[in-house]
Amino acid sequence: MSEKNLWRHLQDGQKYITEWPVRKELASLFPENRVIRTTQFAVKVMPPVAVISILMQMAFNNYSALPQVMVIAFFALSLPLQGLWWLGKRRETLLPRALADWYRELHEKILSEGGAVQPVKSSPRYKELAQTLSRAFKLLDKSVLERWF
Repeated sequence: MSEKNLWRHLQDGQKYITEWPVRKELASLFPENRVIRTTQFAVKVMPPVAVISILMQMAFNNYSALPQVMVIAFFALSLPLQGLWWLGKRRETLLPRALADWYRELHEKILSEGGAVQPVKSSPRYKELAQTLSRAFKLLDKSVLERWF
């Protein structure tokens, strides 16, 4: 995989975190809620864990364990990157047929309620589903959404 492609997936993962509606109604249907929360936690916690693990070995003059601690630190630093990469790949993945039909149905419902959305895609991806779900939660009232959730 090229460096540019990896960088693009990480950026797409960051975009997907802001696009996906983290709602309890979606938690049982999609893994995105768990992955987003775990990735956000890892972004905050893992860099300090990596630094502290290295500094602890240095503070106790345990320089012989430094190579192992460096591997552990690199692993800790890779965890948020793994989450962002997965989210970036997921964002660009085509929806399965059942979800694509659900996307179109939800899109039509938003249009019939007078909402403005982007034109329906013939082969939608998870990013279009995320945008449509976000729009639906903002525009449609709870009684309309009960049919799906």
